[in-house]
Amino acid sequence: MTTVFDVDANELINSVSKALKKNEKLKPPSWTKYVKTGADKERPPQNPDWWYVRLASLLRNLYLRSPKGVQRMRIKYGSRRKRRYGYAPKKHVKSGGKIIRAGLQMLEKEGLVKKVPKKGRALTSKGRSLLDKTAAIIKTKPKKTVKKKETKGGNK
Repeated sequence: MTTVFDVDANELINSVSKALKKNEKLKPPSWTKYVKTGADKERPPQNPDWWYVRLASLLRNLYLRSPKGVQRMRIKYGSRRKRRYGYAPKKHVKSGGKIIRAGLQMLEKEGLVKKVPKKGRALTSKGRSLLDKTAAIIKTKPKKTVKKKETKGGNK
């Protein structure tokens, strides 16, 4: 049986985000148009469907290792921030917790995620089956092959 471990992460996240977008209960909150995803970012995300991509990514992360809390997810989604003074090296900064918390709460209402007391959140069987079914669909799709150009002079 095909699982999340057998397919490319980007393909899986894009496919799951399209499936989540079809669900009418998972509408993005009104503030998602204006919010930055972390202190290291200068602008909001440019992808109009970034909310669904983040939800799909949260599901994949919980599939790989759960239960997980919001603080651990903040570390995972954070990145390096350039300091504003002199030649100081970059420093890791956590991402915003509101986005992660609100996303997990939405997924919890939908029945894809459940709370585990004192440990965080974990994937339910419904969430696991959604990811496994999507991975199976991705695995069965024929891959596009790119033909290499032949050079006249041989290898240079």
